[in-house]
Amino acid sequence: MSFTNVFRTLASRPRSSTKGPLDADDIPAPLTSPIPSQAARFTSTQAAGSPRSSLNLSRASPAPRSPGPRSPALRATTPITTKDFSFLLRPEIFHQLSPLSIPAPFRNPARQPAPETPIPKLLQQGHFRAAAIAAVQALTSSPVSAVAAAAHPPVDPADHARVFELLYTRLACLCLIDATSLAAQESKALEDLNSAFYLDPLTGAHLVPWELRVLGVRLQAIGFGDPRRAVMSYYELAREARMQAAKAAKLGDEGRVEGRVWRERLEELGVKVAGALVEMDDLAGAAEHLGTLGDGDGEGRGRLGMSRALLWLHLGDVEAARRCVRSVEDGGSSTSERVVGALADMADGEYQTALEEWLALKETMAENGEHDEMVGVNLAVCLLYTGKMAEAKDVLEGLVEAGDTSHTLLFNLTTMYELCTDRHKNIKMKLAERVAAKQPSQKGWEKTNADFKL
Repeated sequence: MSFTNVFRTLASRPRSSTKGPLDADDIPAPLTSPIPSQAARFTSTQAAGSPRSSLNLSRASPAPRSPGPRSPALRATTPITTKDFSFLLRPEIFHQLSPLSIPAPFRNPARQPAPETPIPKLLQQGHFRAAAIAAVQALTSSPVSAVAAAAHPPVDPADHARVFELLYTRLACLCLIDATSLAAQESKALEDLNSAFYLDPLTGAHLVPWELRVLGVRLQAIGFGDPRRAVMSYYELAREARMQAAKAAKLGDEGRVEGRVWRERLEELGVKVAGALVEMDDLAGAAEHLGTLGDGDGEGRGRLGMSRALLWLHLGDVEAARRCVRSVEDGGSSTSERVVGALADMADGEYQTALEEWLALKETMAENGEHDEMVGVNLAVCLLYTGKMAEAKDVLEGLVEAGDTSHTLLFNLTTMYELCTDRHKNIKMKLAERVAAKQPSQKGWEKTNADFKL
């Protein structure tokens, strides 16, 4: 059901002239106040929600990042506290992960990691399913053996840093193995992450790492079945990010690094709000919100600019997508600009033009010793739509031989097999064998039946 028509009928007041938590005098605010089309929605929801029922929050990433070691600048402050978090260690919170969704070649015991393998090594090798299981064993003090207990020691309920680290590993790994629905249910145990319970009683610092709080927003929105909560929760995080950025700005040179971190977080939250609106089918609201975001600068400009461009393409505004990555330097187009240009041509149905652009981009990257799976996959799609199916299949198989094994690549390749022959099941199983025989990598080793359309 689309929320757009429902909430368009609600009265919305004009934006107040007073400054809100997302407005700034000396700090660019890429995430402004809720857009008019959403204002009445937020007000009615907040008024109706009780302290206990307003817990709903959310999932991350288009694909979440691997929960490996993070930069010290991005780690949450962990003041000493004696709070008891044993309510997060109950075994009934966590679900069993069935091996039936894994193709047989990946279930071979000889290819599975040993139970005593440390979690950091599991993440480094892309064994996300095993890492998710190991995290639960540590959280619930239920190792499968004494050796595993030594590798994953039980957690002290008062050690909040370790508890939240393992919870983030568990939830992020579930998302990475396409078990987001399970992660959404398990995230409900965190309840209201904005509650004062999660604040250090002495310093007021939040005890939960930023990455877990952001991931929790989308997961809890899914788990509680209320996508509107995701937008509100992102704005709560944005309020905090703006306040922290303002504090860092007052420190001058000493707070420059910290201020940049909080600015980047604020910009990223702006993009996530637009993504949440798209998931709610409020495409007009997402477009209106995207139009309020600034251009950003430096590294954030490239990464977030691409995110905004992809959202604009999803909304059907090709020119707006091009503007997000338009090069500000002389001397030709940037890689991001060329990629978005080729995607825009595909969106317009100009597959021959896009094919030429992908070929040129692939040659340029090869000359520079670079490789991008995304370029190869889109090249193969253009070959398919221009009637060159055999060449498209060869391109995708070449990517697999080169070590690329993403869900998108495998799904498209198995689709090619289905188009080429009726005896595709055996070919898919052979493909699964080839992928399972590859060395584990941080990109992810274990695959599911859905990756091969089995």
